[in-house]
Amino acid sequence: MSNRGTTLRVAIAENSTLFRDGLVLQLEAAGVDVIGQYGSADELLTDIGRVKPDLVLMDIRMPPTETDEGIRAAAVVREKFPEVGILILSTYAESTYAAAVLAISDNAIGYLLKDRVTNVGALLDSLQRIAAGECVIDPDVVASLLGQPPRRGALELLTDRERTVLQLMAEGRSNASIALSLSLTVRTIEAYTAAIFSKLQLTEDSQTNRRVAAVIAWLRGGHTVVRPTEVGSFPASAIGP
Repeated sequence: MSNRGTTLRVAIAENSTLFRDGLVLQLEAAGVDVIGQYGSADELLTDIGRVKPDLVLMDIRMPPTETDEGIRAAAVVREKFPEVGILILSTYAESTYAAAVLAISDNAIGYLLKDRVTNVGALLDSLQRIAAGECVIDPDVVASLLGQPPRRGALELLTDRERTVLQLMAEGRSNASIALSLSLTVRTIEAYTAAIFSKLQLTEDSQTNRRVAAVIAWLRGGHTVVRPTEVGSFPASAIGP
């Protein structure tokens, strides 16, 4: 993932005018260039080819159905404009939707709660990490899931330390970042991640990002992951030139 110069160029799709205006003010005050504002996913998809943003911020629920428009639009953006980073915003910590975001892509994508973006520092950190190609999941979403009792199956085999490592992994952190957070060596974290992959039966495969697969395994918790093809798709005609 690359951006054009040092200033991030962002497009926002959010049907709440009040929230969108506040987000724009925050970002512009922090030096981010907001190059497009839209009230629906359709409007964003129609114009994205013209404005060419580095990242798009989208509410997960927008007109006309107020259900999963953001998820479906994100899948289209990643397919048609793979160089564009994606940040999905949600009011609620929905594990199914978080898993759906991860199912779209394993890089340059994120899922944050709207409460998180009121902290401009946290928002900018997330945008910069996504622009750098990382996958970012809201810490509150991860913490609430990992704070629950171990679920059935292979996840029950994880030790407390492995669960902690998986929690930080789910936030999109690298092994080096996890090591720093836990005051451990990178080699030790590599051993923990290897154990997690082994217990979750995630073998090395060039077609699979095992870190993302491990997080999806937890987010699923025995439930079905909602993938873009299952929640519908926007027609090709929705994409602008």
